[in-house]
Amino acid sequence: MNENKMKDMPVNQLMIKLGLPMILSMALQAVYNIVDSAFVGNMKIGSEAALNALTLVFPIQMLMVALAIGTGVGVNALLAKTLGQDDREKAGKVAGNGIFLGGIIYCLCILFGLFGVRAYIETQTSNIEVLQMAVSYLKICSLLSFGIIFFSIFEKLLQATGKSVFSTIGQIFGAVVNIIFDPLFIYGIGPFPEMGVKGAAYATVLGQILSALLLLYFHMKKNTEFQHGIRCMKPSGKIIAEIYAIGLPAIISQALMSIMVYAMNLILKFDANIQTAYGLFYKVQQFVLFLVFGLRDAITPIVAFANGMKDKKRISDGIKFGLIYTVILMLFGTIITEIFPNQFASLFNAGASREYFVQAMHLVSISFVFAGINVSYQAFYQALDSGIQSLVISLLRQFILILPIAGLFVSIVKGGNTDASLIWWAFAITEVLTCIVGTIFLLKIKKNKIDKLA
Repeated sequence: MNENKMKDMPVNQLMIKLGLPMILSMALQAVYNIVDSAFVGNMKIGSEAALNALTLVFPIQMLMVALAIGTGVGVNALLAKTLGQDDREKAGKVAGNGIFLGGIIYCLCILFGLFGVRAYIETQTSNIEVLQMAVSYLKICSLLSFGIIFFSIFEKLLQATGKSVFSTIGQIFGAVVNIIFDPLFIYGIGPFPEMGVKGAAYATVLGQILSALLLLYFHMKKNTEFQHGIRCMKPSGKIIAEIYAIGLPAIISQALMSIMVYAMNLILKFDANIQTAYGLFYKVQQFVLFLVFGLRDAITPIVAFANGMKDKKRISDGIKFGLIYTVILMLFGTIITEIFPNQFASLFNAGASREYFVQAMHLVSISFVFAGINVSYQAFYQALDSGIQSLVISLLRQFILILPIAGLFVSIVKGGNTDASLIWWAFAITEVLTCIVGTIFLLKIKKNKIDKLA
C-alpha cells in the first residue's frame, strides 16, 4: 500500500501528504533549543550568562544532530530507492545498518562528553560563569545523546516508507515532555530541585530519549515492508558505503552549519552581546529553515523513489513542486521574522543583546527564500545521485563565502566605520550567490541525467 502511494499518487499531493508531518516534526525539533533559551533567559540569577552559554554549546549540539541526521538521510534515500526496486531483502539490511551506525555515532559522542567538552568551551570564552554553565550543559547532552541520535535514525526509516505521521507523533511527544520539564528542572518547582542550566539539559535529553523509544516501537510495528532483527544489523561494508555515498554530503552539510556557528562565535567574540544576539537569532533562523528541512525530507524519498523507477515525469514534478512549496514556506518565515522581532526578543529576555538581535531578525530574513531554495537543491542532488553538487552548495553557503564575508564586515565594524548591522548582510549576500551556482548545477543535472531517461 505504501509502495503504491510512493509510485502512483500525484507528486504534488504526495509531497503535501508526506511533507506536512515532516515540516511539523522539524519545526518541533527546533523548538528544543528555543524553549531552553526562553526558560534560561528568564532565570532570576545569571540569565545573560546562561544565554551566552547556550550560544557556545549550540554548535556541538548541531554536530551531533548532523552525524545522526546525515546518516539518516543516506538511509532514507537508499531505503526508498531499494523499495522502489522491490528489493526487500536489501531494504532490511539498509535499515539494520542504519541502526548499527547510530550506535557508532553514540560512542563518539560519549568520548567527546568525557574528554572534549571543557577544551571546546574554553576556546570561545574566558568568563568563568559562562564556562561552568556551558560545560555542565554540554556534558549532559553529550553523554545522554543516544535519544537524539536514534530518534533521527528511526525518523528517517519511517519517512522512507511514507509513514512520516508516526515520526511527527514522536517529535510532538518529545517536545511536550521538554516544555513540561524545562521550568520544573530549571526553576525547581514542586518536588524538583532548582538546577538552572543543568535542568534545561536534563529536560532536553529526557524528551529526546522518550521520543526515540516511541519511534523504535513504531518502527518495529509499522515498517512491515522489510525484515527486522539483529541479523539485519550485521555491518555490510557495501551497504554502509552506499549509505554514505548519499548521506556523507548531508553530514558535511549539517556539520558545516555547526562549524559556521562555531567560527561566527569566534569572529564575534570581540563583543559578547553581539555573540549572544547571533546565537539567539540563529535559533530563530533554524526554526524557519527547519520548515524547509522538513520539506526536503519529503522531496528526497519522492525523487529517489522516482529515480529508482527511472520515471522522468515524477522526477520533474518532484523538482517543480518542491521549489514551489519551498518558496511558499520561506515567504511565510520571512513575514514572521520581519513582523515579530521584538516579541522574540522579549521571549528570550535578550537584555543587552536586544538591539543587535532585532537588527539580525530584520536583515538576515531577507535571505530566507534563497536559503530555502539552496536546501531544496541539495535534496534534488542527493536523490539523483549527485552528492558532490550538494557538498559544493554546503561549502559555499556555510564556509567558503559566509566566513570571509562576515570576517571582512566585522573588521569594518571594529574599525568604527559603521554600526554592527553590516555584519548581518553577509548572510543575504552568501545565499544569493550560492543560489546562482545551485541553479547552474540543477540545469546541468537535468540535461545530463533527467532528460536522458526514457
